[in-house]
Amino acid sequence: MSLVLKPRLSEKAYALSQEANVYVFEVDKSANKLTVADAVAEQFKVTVVSVNMTNVKGKKMRTFVNRRGKFVRGSRSDIKKAYVTVKAGENIPVFAADEEAEAKAEKVQKQVDKAAAKEAEKVEKPKKGILRRKAPAPKKDKK
Repeated sequence: MSLVLKPRLSEKAYALSQEANVYVFEVDKSANKLTVADAVAEQFKVTVVSVNMTNVKGKKMRTFVNRRGKFVRGSRSDIKKAYVTVKAGENIPVFAADEEAEAKAEKVQKQVDKAAAKEAEKVEKPKKGILRRKAPAPKKDKK
């Protein structure tokens, strides 16, 4: 059985993957822990330590249909989440694009800081020459 694993891309899931080596996936409602563990091990070539499952009920929502204030009640669909713990030292490249973007942003920030420091050095150095002397400060009158 081929199980479709949809990674959950949220701040909480990212923090779990970085700190505890736990990855969060949305799975089919009929999936169980064994099928999820087998699917993750097969698709990502990692060793699965444990799998925890949770059913999340969809929120009750209402949407407005027209300007007269009529609305339709409905609900979001229910989902099933699987929290998969992977063996220490192994990882799943779910957030690889985010990590690459962070690394690129850090590199750009270093270049900006370096350029700003260089500009600051230029400003601090006094320029020599007759035409580039600073004007004398105005004298204050004593009364």
